[in-house]
Amino acid sequence: MGEPARRVIDRIDPGPRWRESDAVRLNNMFRGRDTEEMLRAVIGDAMLGDAAVVSSFGAESAVLLHLIASVDPSVPVLFLDTGKHFPETLAYRDTLATRLGLRDLRNLRPDADVIAKRDEKGLRWSFDPDGCCDIRKVVPLETGLAPFDASFTGRKAFQASTRNALPRFELDGDRLKVNPLASWTREDLEAYFDKHDLPRHPLVAQGYPSIGCAPCTSKVKPGEDPRAGRWRGWDKTECGIHTPVDDNDPDLPVF
Repeated sequence: MGEPARRVIDRIDPGPRWRESDAVRLNNMFRGRDTEEMLRAVIGDAMLGDAAVVSSFGAESAVLLHLIASVDPSVPVLFLDTGKHFPETLAYRDTLATRLGLRDLRNLRPDADVIAKRDEKGLRWSFDPDGCCDIRKVVPLETGLAPFDASFTGRKAFQASTRNALPRFELDGDRLKVNPLASWTREDLEAYFDKHDLPRHPLVAQGYPSIGCAPCTSKVKPGEDPRAGRWRGWDKTECGIHTPVDDNDPDLPVF
């Protein structure tokens, strides 16, 4: 008789998918390497596990989407279809998806029963913008990101004072959040748009450098922060799917 088969013991790893140390390690690994090289490495070698792009299809979204589609157009793209977008944004989404050949565009919508109970008249944005963002953005995104180990965002450090210490890689719960354009400037973005002849969001030319839901987005005056038109008049700078970055945090890497 031959030797008995070795018994294989299944083990469940209860630990988190990613730790703060992983974000620090990746920031150090790609320090000084350009964005396209970094994306080819993390996407091409599946270094992040299952990853998706979170895109608002806003003013600068075409740059990140083009960069990632150039590496792998099948990377899932998650769009929060809140029911409150400008019609121009929805048309721009469709234009970019076709132009860039995005193969897996997913429109994440809020739960209809939740909307009926908590925002029946569709006016929660006018008296509780945080609550509106929660049911229309935060919760749907949590559901949409559930199967993924990491997400790519289009955040840039120059966009607002709350983002001026933005790292390339950061921890988001036990998921990794990647900000490939963290160190890009307005000039970098403009040059990329021109080099690749990318279509512009139609509202940019009308004075909207940062575009979210229609009721909570206004035009920005010359000299204002690019995100000054978001939730104008409210003590609110983020919708809740991202958190402000503290530039006094001693654990953040310096680029």
